[in-house]
Amino acid sequence: MKIIVIVLVIIATVAFMMIRSWHKIKNTPVPEDNELIEKVSADNFDARIKKGVVLVDFWAEWCMPCRMMAPVLNEVAQETEGVASVYKLNVDENQQVAARFGIRGIPTMILFRDGREVERIVGMKPKEYIISAIEKAGK
Repeated sequence: MKIIVIVLVIIATVAFMMIRSWHKIKNTPVPEDNELIEKVSADNFDARIKKGVVLVDFWAEWCMPCRMMAPVLNEVAQETEGVASVYKLNVDENQQVAARFGIRGIPTMILFRDGREVERIVGMKPKEYIISAIEKAGK
């Protein structure tokens, strides 16, 4: 009987901590994008990826990992200015583009060179990883 009570207390404690953490993250504001990051839509997507090295972040406002990647992308945009363009595409508002590229999970970043996909980055990655991929795509 004591073991059951201990297990229930542990489960309740873990559940409380998870709910509290989720509430805290959920209420975290979406970081402002760097002025170098432009939001794209289905209307201008093809024109934006057409020339040069372009990184497109497929994201959604409700996605916590996407929110956590926003400051990293801000730094990437700053450090790759003149080398690559960085765009964000909201998958909720542009489902047809996300479907066209087979986006199954977010955050997903696709690196294009002259309109062709050269690399796909899925999940959270450090700034250095993304910058390295951009540099490789530029060669």
